[in-house]
Amino acid sequence: MARYIGPACRLCRREGEKLFLKGERCFTPKCAFDRRAYAPGEHGRTQTAHGSRESDYAKQLRAKQKARRIYGILERQFRRYFSFAEKRRGPPGLNLLQTLELRLDNVVFRMGFAVNRVQARQLVSHGHFMVNGRRTDVPSMVLEPGDELVVREESRRTTFFKDLPAVAEKYPCAIWLERNLNQMSGRVIRLPERGEIDGNLNEQLIVEYYSR
Repeated sequence: MARYIGPACRLCRREGEKLFLKGERCFTPKCAFDRRAYAPGEHGRTQTAHGSRESDYAKQLRAKQKARRIYGILERQFRRYFSFAEKRRGPPGLNLLQTLELRLDNVVFRMGFAVNRVQARQLVSHGHFMVNGRRTDVPSMVLEPGDELVVREESRRTTFFKDLPAVAEKYPCAIWLERNLNQMSGRVIRLPERGEIDGNLNEQLIVEYYSR
């Protein structure tokens, strides 16, 4: 499956803000965005210094690209998610964000079982989790309220998962989820509300981008 394999910090610099794609490193002096807070490329420093007035299309594009990069999704799949969101009852923008939040890799991250979505995607791809009693290795699997996930018994014997309860305590679980660190399991309680999703995302601009 295709995926972005370039520098994660380059994506933050392009969007002009921290997207926290590298977990704890983003909070340290090693963060590349803090050292080079300007757009990448030959003219990035000049563009940042002089600034420019963005067109409506540019704002819509940046909103879409930011959401894609935060959740680690390529264009074709992101467009497919939007098509599904349009067909569901309710605001398409909120439907889209809820779908992105309910991806299995994001749920693993939101439960605190991984420090970032990249690590969560890798854990899922390696088959460390079971959903509703069945092993899965599909990070893009979209969960529903009532779905349960648990770390496989075989995986619990690895060093990573032996240390997981102590590490996960530092990361709060999203309130629309519940987790049990002793059993290394969790459950989707309900759909996330708009106020419980990243406030820096502008779903209306994304809707406008795909409605052109």
